[in-house]
Amino acid sequence: MNRLKGKTAVITGGGTGIGLGAAQRFVDEGAFVYLFGRRQEPLDAALAKLGNSARAVRGSVTDLADLDRLYETVKTERGGLDILFANAGTGAFAPLGAITPEQYDQIFDVNVKGLIFSVQKGLPLMKAGGSIILTGSTTGEMGTPQFSIYSATKAAVRNLARSWALDLKGTGIRVNVLSPGPTRTDLALEVVGKEAFEAIGASTPLGRIGEPSETGAVAAFLASSDSSFMTGGEVFVDGGLAQI
Repeated sequence: MNRLKGKTAVITGGGTGIGLGAAQRFVDEGAFVYLFGRRQEPLDAALAKLGNSARAVRGSVTDLADLDRLYETVKTERGGLDILFANAGTGAFAPLGAITPEQYDQIFDVNVKGLIFSVQKGLPLMKAGGSIILTGSTTGEMGTPQFSIYSATKAAVRNLARSWALDLKGTGIRVNVLSPGPTRTDLALEVVGKEAFEAIGASTPLGRIGEPSETGAVAAFLASSDSSFMTGGEVFVDGGLAQI
């Protein structure tokens, strides 16, 4: 399929996991993709897979100067932006009573502040027909023990999409949330642990962990004109975990 032929996309947190899964699908469907991430090695490995239809810019969503450099690169090289997938995120476990200010600051800085300014700084490059995709989570809908801070950031992301859909009224730019469930990524396996994560997957109606390519396929749907009558919404790719 060539649903994204000629489109330019930015994916934050694009070097691994869901970001890379989406990047591969975007490229397969004709887009040129900018990967934005903190670590050079994963970015280089991602580019080796994606080929000439991708470019990497190293930086952090928590550094506004890095974001400025990213979008200046996109503007200079491509002139504009059609798809912005604000996917970078982080998380850590801590039960109530053990939450620290440092943990709170780190998770909210990446998952909320970083997402806000990733979108706001990229917005001037977008025009009618553009698609903004925000990575949410099943945890934004469910209570999750020892994971309240991460979960709260994802609940915030959900409301940002609702509010921004109103802010963008009349522009022709859409914004939606893509909320994965248990998905096989290095970060998820590191934070949750392999056995515990597989147990979560087994508890879903589909009985397994999802793959980044499956989430990437839904990201491509949200990025394309196939979802042209969707904004302010949320799509779950969770094996049914938060649906029952």
